[in-house]
Amino acid sequence: MQELKNKKEAVVIFSGGQDSTTCLFWAMKRYDKLIALSFDYGQRHKKELECAADICRRYDVEHHIMDLGLLGQLAPNSLTRQDMIVDQTAPEDGPPNTFVDGRNHLFLSFAAVFAKNRGISDLITGVSQSDFSGYPDCRDVFIKSLNVTLNLAMDYHFDIITPLMWKDKKETWALADRLGVMDIIRKETLTCYNGIIGDGCGHCPACALRKKGLDEYLLTSPGRA
Repeated sequence: MQELKNKKEAVVIFSGGQDSTTCLFWAMKRYDKLIALSFDYGQRHKKELECAADICRRYDVEHHIMDLGLLGQLAPNSLTRQDMIVDQTAPEDGPPNTFVDGRNHLFLSFAAVFAKNRGISDLITGVSQSDFSGYPDCRDVFIKSLNVTLNLAMDYHFDIITPLMWKDKKETWALADRLGVMDIIRKETLTCYNGIIGDGCGHCPACALRKKGLDEYLLTSPGRA
């Protein structure tokens, strides 16, 4: 899928997972320069940050890692605490314990400060309301609200861009295929809560969601299996 680049720079919130990597390659078609911004918030698997750095190095993207270690200390969750078992399904009365309170809020807020000081207005994030796993900070209403807040807070015009907001995992795989990077997404990204690159452990909620979408996409595109 070839598209003319029509903007200069953007900051991509980048974890090295399926969604953010798909967004990274999506943005490569549209911008002259990208800066990938990852966050160290005390996540259980440092391999996530290593994977993000490797992808950026391999595909020549400027990459920065920002320290948000306090977040992991303030918000008990199974992604930062070794003594908590990952919820396999979302409880009836709230999000699963993989939800990190304030994570996307803080990621985007710090990314906005980072971007403004470089004269950049576009922030790209891979959140999706279609496959949001019960996380309230992946909803479109939150992103739109935060966009207004950031503009007011810094008297600066930001655009928070969400290429996957209305796409489920099947549609995200389809987008990766159209971008010509499906094999990269399958083999080089880390989505697994247990820190295994590629197909992952196969049984954590993140792997299950990723595999379900891939299987559904491959049914419609058997030549890609």
